[in-house]
Amino acid sequence: MTQYILKLFNTQTRKKEEILPSDGKTIRMYTCGPTIYDYAHIGNFRTYVFEDLLRRTLKFFGFEVMQVMNITDVDDKTIKGAIKNKVPLKTFTDPFKKAFFEDLKILNIEPAEFYPEATAYIGEMIKIIQDLLKKEIAYVGLDKSIYFSIGKFPNYGKLSRLNLKELQAGASMRVIADEYDKESVSDFVLWKSYDSVRDGDIYWDSPFGKGRPGWHIECSAMSLKLLGHTIDIHCGGIDNMFPHHENEIAQSECYTSKSFVLHWAHSEHLIVDGKKMSKSLGNFFTLRDILKKGYSGPQIRYMLLHTHYKSNLNFTFDGLAGAKNTLQRILDFINRLKTIKEEQEVCVVTPFIQRCKDEFSLALADDLNISSALASLFDFVRDINVLCDDKKIFKKDAIRVLEFLADLDKVIGCLSFNDEEVPQNIQEALDKRQIARKEKNFKKADELRQYIESLGYIIEDTPQGARVKKK
Repeated sequence: MTQYILKLFNTQTRKKEEILPSDGKTIRMYTCGPTIYDYAHIGNFRTYVFEDLLRRTLKFFGFEVMQVMNITDVDDKTIKGAIKNKVPLKTFTDPFKKAFFEDLKILNIEPAEFYPEATAYIGEMIKIIQDLLKKEIAYVGLDKSIYFSIGKFPNYGKLSRLNLKELQAGASMRVIADEYDKESVSDFVLWKSYDSVRDGDIYWDSPFGKGRPGWHIECSAMSLKLLGHTIDIHCGGIDNMFPHHENEIAQSECYTSKSFVLHWAHSEHLIVDGKKMSKSLGNFFTLRDILKKGYSGPQIRYMLLHTHYKSNLNFTFDGLAGAKNTLQRILDFINRLKTIKEEQEVCVVTPFIQRCKDEFSLALADDLNISSALASLFDFVRDINVLCDDKKIFKKDAIRVLEFLADLDKVIGCLSFNDEEVPQNIQEALDKRQIARKEKNFKKADELRQYIESLGYIIEDTPQGARVKKK
């Protein structure tokens, strides 16, 4: 077990608490995934990158992780989309599921152990609903749908800290929509009775009649089936805290009579012009939108990663350009180390590595303080660059620094250590430029430089010689 004690803010208790596996071995973590009715926007990916940072940090500190990320393939939005496009539900959702996994790869988000799709767990959902009906915690509404009675669960509201008396006063009201606002607190739907106008030909048979599950019961069923009755960590965006996560707690704990989640972690919004990025407001960008503007997956990941998850992240293209430049400085540092070829047995980097490792790890252990962790990395880069300027770094030390950076990148996930293959025509132009400079033919050397830059590359003159890299 690591010497660093990882503490994470628990939304339910409103304080930082140590993270330990309840079974003594493996952290069981449920993370809210996408609803595949459209391409995910980068506000969604802010949450997924936070969840990936948590996963990577847990592994960095020596924990085993079992992660479930659900895929919501049946809800109000997916059904509406399928009916509008006059195609089967799976035909409508599959392209968005495929795109989602492509986006995860572009952002270097580690794969979860399980990606359950809601439609594969309808049987588990029916079983839970039957039990809640038997316990008289759920009931049949006048519309033949099945509702959860929040008045039967005294602890309802314990996660979001909503006023319980006000909640119970509204318990006679019912909401059949999958999503609703705080002002609409009421009994929520577990099973929606079939409506031919609303649902088309999309339904499942059940003991309650034709219909389909409500959104909230889906996550409980998948989590209970794959991770057990009590899980260590449940993550999601702050907008899922109420009503979704509150409803998950109620139905799960009434079903199992056990605590559902030991630790809740929520990331704040990605903001555009002072408003949450969302499809409903029309102020969103998909990952593909930003890639088309010339930014790369690692650059976008760094932008989404570098601000603490409990702070709103204000998205601007100036900020994205700044993230790109910051990441490029680190990559330039990596390339500089690769050019060091001189061999000597002198080793000077050990204390710098140890200090950076301690500062980086302690920052992460303090509620994933990635900003402070990155600051320690920048200090390290500055210190090693000074040693390089003073010609005190030799090949053995350079290799050690590169290995250390690769270790840190197991958490950051943004760095590249592969040598970029330079096209032959550009390398030939660079070689001719070097010859021209030696012959003092500066006009020709300048023409070759302009030719190289016109192809999207720039020349860097280093003590080890000239090299090219993409702009």
